[in-house]
Amino acid sequence: MAEAPEDGEGGAEGVHDISEASFKAYWRENLTLMGVLLAIWFLVSFGAGILFRDFLDQFSIGSAPLGFWFAQQGSIYVFVILIFVYSALMHRIERKYDVDDDQG
Repeated sequence: MAEAPEDGEGGAEGVHDISEASFKAYWRENLTLMGVLLAIWFLVSFGAGILFRDFLDQFSIGSAPLGFWFAQQGSIYVFVILIFVYSALMHRIERKYDVDDDQG
């Protein structure tokens, strides 16, 4: 059985040589992005579906009040969109800090 290389020894796929400052900046951007996207998800799911439901129910999508629609379907749609947004923005951040593992 082959042993894993120790720190500083190359050869392992997915290992990137970046400075400590770049590493910290990369994770700062990563966590900021996740925080913003989670805040959006919270506002849409909890805010639109529960907190602002009475106000949003003045409007409707089809025959469903907007607050009800967000609670039942809208927050799920926004969550799926946020997954694609996260993927695209993380790909951009990874390329910026040269930690992108994609070959294409």
